[in-house]
Amino acid sequence: MTEKKKLKLKIFDKEYSLLVENEEIATELAKYVNNVMTETKEELPDQPTETIAIIASLNIAYDLFVEKNKFREFSIQATDKIKKIKLLLNDSEIISSP
Repeated sequence: MTEKKKLKLKIFDKEYSLLVENEEIATELAKYVNNVMTETKEELPDQPTETIAIIASLNIAYDLFVEKNKFREFSIQATDKIKKIKLLLNDSEIISSP
């Protein structure tokens, strides 16, 4: 098991102390969340922080959903191609058998 390290990250002008396994990934995630929250605040300047956080969370969840669907589609296509290649290999073995 990887040792966790304490890391201070600033998101939306507030500092958080987190225990993380990978500082680089945690820092990138914090930057991403901060950017989404900042963009949301720019689009909805009169909304309270809680609303900004919820809308930003929904935007991040949407991004994840889209990426999961892309991966699922890619996985299906890759599996189909592998099946076709296996069929072609089996056919070529049958043809080339004495």
